[in-house]
Amino acid sequence: MPEQRRILVTGATGTVGRQVVAQLLEAGAGVRAPARDPEAAGLPDGVEVVRGDLADPDTLHASLNGVEAVFLLWPFATAEGMPAVLDVIATHARRIVYLSSAAVRGYERQVEQLIERSGLEWTFLRPHAFAANALRWAGQIRAEAAVRGPYGAAAMPPLHERDLAAVAVRALVGDGHNGAIYELTGPETLTQAEQVGIIGEVIGRPVRWEETSPQTARQRMLTQGWPPAAVDGILQAQAEMVTVPRAATATVGEVTGVPARTFRTWVNDHAGEFRDTMKAARIHEYGDASVIRYEEVPRPAPGPGEVLIRVAATSFNPSETALRSGMLRAVLPVDLPYILGWDVSGTIAEVGDDVEGLAVGDRVIGRLDAGGAAAEYVAAPAGVLAKAPATVPLADAAAIPVAALTAWQVLFEHARITAGRRVLINGAGGGVGVFAVQLARHAGATVIATAGGRSAAAVREYGADQIIDYTTTALADALDGPVDAVVNLAPISPEAAVSLVSLLRPGGVIASVATPVEPPADADVTALHMVARNDAKQLGEIVELLDAGALVVDVAESHPLSDLALVHRRSEAGQTRGKIILFP
Repeated sequence: MPEQRRILVTGATGTVGRQVVAQLLEAGAGVRAPARDPEAAGLPDGVEVVRGDLADPDTLHASLNGVEAVFLLWPFATAEGMPAVLDVIATHARRIVYLSSAAVRGYERQVEQLIERSGLEWTFLRPHAFAANALRWAGQIRAEAAVRGPYGAAAMPPLHERDLAAVAVRALVGDGHNGAIYELTGPETLTQAEQVGIIGEVIGRPVRWEETSPQTARQRMLTQGWPPAAVDGILQAQAEMVTVPRAATATVGEVTGVPARTFRTWVNDHAGEFRDTMKAARIHEYGDASVIRYEEVPRPAPGPGEVLIRVAATSFNPSETALRSGMLRAVLPVDLPYILGWDVSGTIAEVGDDVEGLAVGDRVIGRLDAGGAAAEYVAAPAGVLAKAPATVPLADAAAIPVAALTAWQVLFEHARITAGRRVLINGAGGGVGVFAVQLARHAGATVIATAGGRSAAAVREYGADQIIDYTTTALADALDGPVDAVVNLAPISPEAAVSLVSLLRPGGVIASVATPVEPPADADVTALHMVARNDAKQLGEIVELLDAGALVVDVAESHPLSDLALVHRRSEAGQTRGKIILFP
């Protein structure tokens, strides 16, 4: 398969588009994606996201420059505007792969005809029923282990979105597909009731189909906001598939060389959507790392003012070892059993009542003061969340909330860092320290940082003006004069904390996140001990700095969530550095 052909993928943030993007990257192709808001696209590393809008063809020239082929997902229920878009595409590219449908609705056939006359090499994909349509049953299955609907005997061969994407990629980067119309299905014809039964088998919980009238189903769908024409079309198609089941095709295997995935495979890939339980790392008692259990727990539902987040990752904070051991129970009591995890990044799966500004599918990050992020799902207050940065992989973004908020607040609210001030950051090699160095440098301060040998290179890379190896050098000997502020991020002894006071100029500030500092009575300094608080506005400002390139996220390690107990042990043994993310 040719490498580094540049492909433009429209609809790249959707279910199918994301699969096309992922498989093109795996194939070694260069991938570009147009978006109205590139910063919000949230696409993988390696994708060039550019501003472009199919509704405004003139914006597409930059997107198409140097592009050889286009994957076209036309999002409008009309062919109006398509001629102008095709003119722009034909100016730059030579090939187009159009995602049509098996129904070939009127506007879809018009689009196909326009493409046929465009002079471009073309391939049409006509998928039949998507396996992903089963997601509409997820809420009923989780709540009642039942699906109520009409036409349980309607039979169709559900298509896995990965197989559709695989065919699209072959047509985009390979030869021999010009003029082809591919009717795409899964490998087996199943009734709706049979699909529900398979879901139950996969999740280990019997799920039944309960037949209802078409009229009842129609009213429910209209109440949920479906357009009447769409509702009637769906119900008519289902009725037809009772008497004339849709047959499976072998097209996926013929094009890709690999048989189409079964519906059972699709359900296994999406089983978490249907389960009323989830995996989580929680403690039932205080103690050493062995009290952390990775186990099945009830899946939460969002209450008023909350959203349900499908967790991409959480991140480990060393202070969680103190919570787990019981050292914090006097200041941070929790109800046991308790799901760990204060940092979260993920995608909104459900929205509770009274939530504004967030929607299903939004990528978010947040600090969860009640914990719960060390799980596959977490119900979180909407007010503590910020949109995830577009320039950071979503899982890596879990490293941001606690560490970056702590760094922001200790620097700007307590140490009063501004341009021109000299600040010593003690313990700069940790997760908070890396953000503190970058934020202080961005503010225009002179940054002096202490770091051990393992973390010195990272601290230097992120902008420290001077690095002191605390394992070999006394701070007082290394400093060229007093500093305006000391930020202590290290869990040092009280005596070592007091010694930091002597490094300050008269009137200086020492702000400690870790060990409290008690300066001598005659010292002309201000000593502050701070505990970071939640602040979604500040978190949003941090995200803006990340997307502007002023900050970067440093993830030292990533592990499956099932390894959380191991991470706790390694941290307590002094074997970790920087931010560690854990993904369910």
